[in-house]
Amino acid sequence: MSQLSFMEKLLDGVEVEWKKLGTITTLKRGRVMSKEYLVDNAGEFPVYSSQTAKNGMIGEIDTFDFDGEYISWTTDGANAGTVFHRTGKFSITNVCGSIKINDERKLSYKFLFYWLSIEAQKHVYSGMGNPKLMSHQVEKIPVPIPCPENPKKSLEIQAEIVRILDTFTELTTELTTELNARKKQYNYYRDQLLSFEEGEVEWKTLGDVTKKWYSGGTPRAGNPEYYDDGDIPWLRTQEVKFSDIDRTAVKVTQSALDNSSAKWIPANCVIVAISGATAGRSAINKIPLTTNQHCGCLEIDSSKALYRYVFHWVSFNYENIKSLGQGARGDLNSSIIKNFRFPVPFANDPEKSLAEQARIVAVLDKFDALTNSITEGLPREIELRQKQYEYYRDLLLNFPKPEVAA
Repeated sequence: MSQLSFMEKLLDGVEVEWKKLGTITTLKRGRVMSKEYLVDNAGEFPVYSSQTAKNGMIGEIDTFDFDGEYISWTTDGANAGTVFHRTGKFSITNVCGSIKINDERKLSYKFLFYWLSIEAQKHVYSGMGNPKLMSHQVEKIPVPIPCPENPKKSLEIQAEIVRILDTFTELTTELTTELNARKKQYNYYRDQLLSFEEGEVEWKTLGDVTKKWYSGGTPRAGNPEYYDDGDIPWLRTQEVKFSDIDRTAVKVTQSALDNSSAKWIPANCVIVAISGATAGRSAINKIPLTTNQHCGCLEIDSSKALYRYVFHWVSFNYENIKSLGQGARGDLNSSIIKNFRFPVPFANDPEKSLAEQARIVAVLDKFDALTNSITEGLPREIELRQKQYEYYRDLLLNFPKPEVAA
């Protein structure tokens, strides 16, 4: 890679000085802002908090606490240690902190941002069972300053590292933007293909096209006879994610099947999660497997419907199916699923019906692979780009630490 060759020459023989972050920056905590405050003081200046969606923005108010270039970090909760590069006029909440560089002639914000994106997570600790990264810990984070005796060259080195990493970031951003556009396109075509007017199709139920309904079971936890060295795939509802399933995280033994309600389910069933938070989510098992009791499996009668057509219909109606859940947990059951309405095109001509289903499936499968597949399409490309970025980030920022600093 030409950039790395350039970096090797740029860093050849360069001294690196390690500074504690607190000695070269000024840290400040954000302030408490309630939802009511955000509404009552609505304006044009962004407010950032601990979430990662929308770059952390939770609203806009008519004042600002910071103006210029800063690094912010999340101090509390699941995202503790997440860092952001901020510019402009903005505010942060009390679960965030800001970092202002004391002398920008020696240290670049983007260089510091990329460094902290590696280092900050290493300093997260548990406080009262809650992940935290407070100012007293951030102050101790070591920061490498290349070529400290020559600030001009130091900034050149920092700028070149930033340029390379920005390039990878831009590639990932472009792919993510493209993916979001394709998802909108996919949703549009799915709505068009699966939104039927009365008279266009014959409305039946999922039970009408189902050959057999399967339920599952859970072998007693903690019994090594049921789990150790198992080779039988056993599916849990958290693995049901509107996709094809060709492996499971857990495998069980034949003894587990003999002593529980778990049973073999043939490949190419439409699996629906029927319990709790995952209720209504669907998938297709591309391999024979077993499931826990929170999965319901529809073996489709291939003379009446294509299993992938059924899958797309069930996925399309996720919210509608989920809303039929009963009890405090919103549980579904075989009667609810099998009685759900199902559109059959050209019902009086099975051959023509299956051909039309196949046409719809072909279109939706292409978009589904492009927008959702982790083995192909844009999601896979984004994953690879992210790994590539992380590899070169770690390589470019792998400055040797003196033993005393380590």
